Amino acid sequence: MAYDAQAIEVMVASPSDVAEERQIVRDVIVDWNAVNSKREAVCLMPVGWETHASPELSGRPQQIINERILESADLLVGIFWTRVGSPTGTSISGSIEEIERHLAAGKPVMLYFSTIPIVPSNLDREQFDALEKFKAWAMTQGLIETFDSTADFANKFRNQLQIALNSNPHLSRLSHGTKEDLVSIFNDRIRPADASLSPDAQELLLAAASDDNGMIAIRRFHGGAVISAGGRNFAKGADRRETARWVAAAEDLYALGLSRDINGKREIFELNHSGYSAADALKQ
Repeated sequence: MAYDAQAIEVMVASPSDVAEERQIVRDVIVDWNAVNSKREAVCLMPVGWETHASPELSGRPQQIINERILESADLLVGIFWTRVGSPTGTSISGSIEEIERHLAAGKPVMLYFSTIPIVPSNLDREQFDALEKFKAWAMTQGLIETFDSTADFANKFRNQLQIALNSNPHLSRLSHGTKEDLVSIFNDRIRPADASLSPDAQELLLAAASDDNGMIAIRRFHGGAVISAGGRNFAKGADRRETARWVAAAEDLYALGLSRDINGKREIFELNHSGYSAADALKQ
């Protein structure tokens, strides 16, 4: 039987020498969904360039991955062994650029380093030295994890994924706030105009849902801002009170899990499936 579930996208950032660990992440997520998805009304979705990107000649390859995949991800899992990967033009590797951008957006990174032995003749010293520098930097930024076998990695990631979903504020809001938030909004479960959505937030939501791109844009300039959605301007000019009013409405939709911050700067929000469902409920 079909059921509503909030999708949480999980991106794996890693170079080519940890292909088995990448698959383990996907397998653990499948197992988590089988046990928890229906009960929690949450579905974890593994995403990555190999499954969610298509040929496109429109810019720097890593930038395309950043825009098409990374920016919508809620959690990033980084895995390293002996390599950092290939440079991107702006960072020493694609994996590290993804990690840096994800952190800059204020979203969580689970970072793992393998200690599995390697045959010395197979070691690329330049890559390994760069990895050691990155690992030293990462240790100054928070907690990292190591593993000494693929089985060890699977066990640790399985346990720590649940810990992250329970304790990380960003993930906890998505995974544990889903039922409470959406119960007050979704059709067939609520009063459509529930008090959890302010009148301004409802108006902004309906405007965004009326447009094909489902976007809410906040364009700031010296002395003011423009907030737009569905072809309408909700604040335009230097009236700071009016600007604050509609920025708050946009932030409310994001806080309730009805939109995604797609550029990591709280400037461009895109309605997700929950947002469109809430808009449909309000229309009825």
